Amino acid sequence: MTRPTPLSGFPEWLPGQRIIEAQLVDRLRGTFELHGFAPLTTRAVEPMEQLLRKGETSKEVYVLRRLQADAEDATDSGLGLHFDLTVPFARYVVENAGKLQFPFRRYQIQPAWRGERPQEGRYREFLQADIDVVDRDELPLHHDVEVVLAAADALSRLPIPPVRIRTNNRKICEGFYRGLGIADPAAALRAVDKLDKIGREAVAKLLVETAGASDAQADACLALGEINSEDVSFVDRVRELKVDDPLLDEGLAELVAVVEAASEHTPGVVVADLSIARGLDYYTGTVYEIALPGFGMSIGAGGRYDNLASAGADRYPGVGISIGVTRLLGVLFGRDALSVSRPVPTCVLVALPAESSRPAADRIATALRRRGIATEVSPDAAKFGKQIRYAQRRGVPYVWFPGEGGDEVKDIRSGEQVAADAATWTPPAADLAPAITTQA
Repeated sequence: MTRPTPLSGFPEWLPGQRIIEAQLVDRLRGTFELHGFAPLTTRAVEPMEQLLRKGETSKEVYVLRRLQADAEDATDSGLGLHFDLTVPFARYVVENAGKLQFPFRRYQIQPAWRGERPQEGRYREFLQADIDVVDRDELPLHHDVEVVLAAADALSRLPIPPVRIRTNNRKICEGFYRGLGIADPAAALRAVDKLDKIGREAVAKLLVETAGASDAQADACLALGEINSEDVSFVDRVRELKVDDPLLDEGLAELVAVVEAASEHTPGVVVADLSIARGLDYYTGTVYEIALPGFGMSIGAGGRYDNLASAGADRYPGVGISIGVTRLLGVLFGRDALSVSRPVPTCVLVALPAESSRPAADRIATALRRRGIATEVSPDAAKFGKQIRYAQRRGVPYVWFPGEGGDEVKDIRSGEQVAADAATWTPPAADLAPAITTQA
């Protein structure tokens, strides 16, 4: 068999990296539940009309097709893999509204698939961690604050560099563009959202070409996008641009409420940044982007969507944030910013004096496992020196030696060896599981 060629954009972590990923996911899950979010899993596939009804994503969706599908059986036609977790969540809410208690708070940690060009921190298959709050008919603004505080709390508990959550309100942008008289405010939003990626000059050209803006109007849009602050001083700077519109006033008031409330609990973490627009069309108010300072990239985003989930006269507005777990880990792994104390969960290796002693070694291992100590038995009855080296290569900190007169356990890092009983011996808490370390 020839050596397989890796598929670009589909990461397969090494065991030590997978341990880091699992621990981060556990911490995210625990914090989300502390904030009252309930777990949810939705199916991996959605009807194409559901996936494509909001936002420009048609080129990114992976279409589902059986290799040898029966022409008469089209039950799986028109299906695609979900590219985010918000669209399937909105569908789920509509389908299960009669069984849910509103406001409904959920977290969802699942893979998603997006057919875009792979690059650092950007993959075709990736794990996301989302939180959302959805209500029936109306969703009070305080939920916009709750989700950003929960996300900030969750990220602060991870062994990663400090993050900044940049927030804006789409009503500010749309109202400002209307006040300027721009023909296509939605196109202007999409153009300004590319400011960090393509720069001021390219965005100005895009505003003229796609949104019908004049050069003066494009300059005004860019001036708005350059406003940012850690407090509510952004309001005065917007007013200095001399543009009036009721929707602009509404957006400014909402963003002030979010920034003021968030600043009380997470000073310096949540900041106003009027360049944030979010490209997906389903966002209608507050929008967020989670930045990783020093790495030049975002690791999450979200916002309010008032019209994504609806059925007839029933409407379920929501707000949420998504954390790109794979995106975050990909860039940190790529820069050797995270490591783990050992690449296996095993804390103890039970040595074999002889192959005939394997049943006794299995009993020791079982006793230790029942007490929450990850244990494995040596794969063969080689000389003890070789079994110790096997443990060292794998990063296992302790080797257990069964003996007729009593057992002993050795810390192979320090060389200390003591008498031990599988019914009572416990390693230091720091050794029970692999520990994540952050490189400065």
